[in-house]
Amino acid sequence: MAEQAVTAANSGLVQRMMSVVGAHSLVSSVWGYVDTTIKWCWIPSWLPSWCPTSQIQLQTAEDMMLRCVESPFSKQHVPVSNGNLLWTLTISDERVKDKTPMVLLHGFGGGVGLWAQNLDALSQRRPVFAVDLLGFGQSNRPLFSADAHEAEDQFVESIEQWRAKVGLESMILLGHNLGGFLAVSYSIKYPGRVKHMVLVEPWGFPETPDTVEADRPIPVWIKALGAMFSPFNPLAGLRLVGPLGPTLVQTLRPDFKRKFSSMFADNTVAEYIYHLNVQTPSGETAFKNMTVNYSWAVRPMLQRMDQLQPKIPITIIHGSRSSIDSNLGRTIKDMRPHSRVENITIRGAGHYVYADQPEDFNHRVLEACDEVD
Repeated sequence: MAEQAVTAANSGLVQRMMSVVGAHSLVSSVWGYVDTTIKWCWIPSWLPSWCPTSQIQLQTAEDMMLRCVESPFSKQHVPVSNGNLLWTLTISDERVKDKTPMVLLHGFGGGVGLWAQNLDALSQRRPVFAVDLLGFGQSNRPLFSADAHEAEDQFVESIEQWRAKVGLESMILLGHNLGGFLAVSYSIKYPGRVKHMVLVEPWGFPETPDTVEADRPIPVWIKALGAMFSPFNPLAGLRLVGPLGPTLVQTLRPDFKRKFSSMFADNTVAEYIYHLNVQTPSGETAFKNMTVNYSWAVRPMLQRMDQLQPKIPITIIHGSRSSIDSNLGRTIKDMRPHSRVENITIRGAGHYVYADQPEDFNHRVLEACDEVD
């Protein structure tokens, strides 16, 4: 996810500049061609012939990710509204079945398989549910609203409908990245259902900074490219390269192989990430509509923290090597003087804390939630 991109104002400025030099019509023509091509690549019936993926391949890749999980688990589609289904992994040991369950919400572009190094440990003290968010993984991929508020509500309502269908009275919500943002949004709307929140490197809390342009001037040609490609979904490029996609993931993100090196010596993780993210875009499109420049939230969560009931404890987990602002935890703590807010830094971990240092992460999560019945 790019940290700097072109703002809407920049886009308008660039368009005016291109119009002056007579380049606007050319760019429009190029954009029209590329847009048509991208949309063609997104038609599900064409995906198998261009992108080497399918629902069966995604399922197989997930099975490979979970093959080292020792605890017995089940997987099923849980029905929610409008005929949609949320893919759910459940681990529930008979000894802890009466404890408040923990629900894991992955981040942007993730899926239940990425919790492979955490499931055994976290399920020792309470039932654990890992869910593919609506529009991601093996859950249904419906059409989301283009409005940021409405798209967020679609995510939140699908979680609430899932909870009711599974039959959970209350839960601990643990969310990474986008999952952390949605955990808070859900807790604001349904506070009685949440006993504790664990926010792992959460996305979407700060407001969009207004000093980026002044502090770091962006060349005009970069602004032009940004204006031209801003309508694309974040992962459009991965689909556009077609059969080169799997190699591209392995080349650009070799760190994922290292993160799971204790489990896999092959490209299991890269293959899973590839198949997760070249299916028909749905949650990805919703995320784009909820962001400014792919980085900042249209509706920043810090502006709404006062709507969250003080009784809900929050644990915020941050990786010491992460590029995410580590001051977020202190900011939230200052905003909630009458609430329990705990900040934890995991040494040697980046943004994917749960995969970078799984043993330390698991221990700290269990410790933080130990007081929850």
